[in-house]
This record gives sequence, structure tokens and C-alpha cells, in this order.
Amino acid sequence: MADEEVEKAEGGSKKLLIIIIAVVVLVIGGGAAFFLLSGSSEPTAEEMAMMEDESMAEDMAAGDKEGEPEGELTVGDAFYIGMPRPFVFNVPGYGRDRLVEIRVQLLVRGSEQDTAARKHLPLIEATLLTAFSESNAEKLATNAGKKELRKDALDAVQQALEPIAGKNVVEKILFIGFVMQ
Repeated sequence: MADEEVEKAEGGSKKLLIIIIAVVVLVIGGGAAFFLLSGSSEPTAEEMAMMEDESMAEDMAAGDKEGEPEGELTVGDAFYIGMPRPFVFNVPGYGRDRLVEIRVQLLVRGSEQDTAARKHLPLIEATLLTAFSESNAEKLATNAGKKELRKDALDAVQQALEPIAGKNVVEKILFIGFVMQ
């Protein structure tokens, strides 16, 4: 009988020992995973370069603005204005017409240009649609053609807004979605 009690005690202590070891391994593994996945607190070389570029841009924005021409864009806070709906239009192609959908955002600098662009959003939309629909499928199939379309659209928008706003409001036109079928 005494032997049976000793065996039960040893069996129970072995189970307890296994459970304790499993808990310790899980705790150590969890702690190691936390420290490995959390990353280091020191910035990498890329992060340092980005911080230097941002500080240079801030220094340029805070610099003297007296020598700048009236209609020129300045370095300042960037505002991105999403167009309310995508532009959907047909373009002629070799065998058949193609359907194109372009999602656009406008890059403007400063809150004054942001307000002006939002105020004249219907004019910007109409100008962009006109500029986009003047293209063709062969041109839009290449990256060079897409870049040319962005440049032409930017020129058209700036020409449309210049008489109304008195300056260049939009700095860049960004395609955030482009589908041609």
C-alpha cells in the first residue's frame, strides 16, 4: 500500500513538473517573440534619411518667401484632395473602343490652395474629363502615355484655374487607380 501511494505521488509530481516546464517555455517563448517582433527603438538608416529630408523641407517652407513669384507653388503642407468619383470614359483603340476608369487625387500645397481647389472642384472635374477623353487606347497602354496624360491633365487644370484663382492651385495630379478594358 505504501508503494502505491509513493507511485501516485511520483506520478502526480511528474505531471506537475511537466506542466510547470510547459508554462515556463511558453512564457520565455512569448517574451522572446515580443522583443523580436516589436523592433528596435533606434531608427534605421532609411528612417534617418527620411527624417533629414523632412527637416530640410520644413526649413525650406519656413524660409524667406519674399522672392517667390506670385503664381508659383511653394513648398508647404501637402494636401491631397480625392475626386468624389472615378472618371469613366471611352477611348478609341485599334480593333475596338476601350473603357477606361481612372481614380484621381490632387496634390495642393497649403490650406489656401486646398480651399481654392475644393471650391472649384466641379471645374476641375470637367477639365480632367475633357483632357482624359482626348487620349487613345494605344497611348494609355504604356507608362510613357500615362505620364503624358497626367502632364496634359495638369496643364489643362492649371490653365482653367489660373483666370479664376489667379495662381496655380494644383501641383500634381495623381492616378490612384487606373483600369482599361
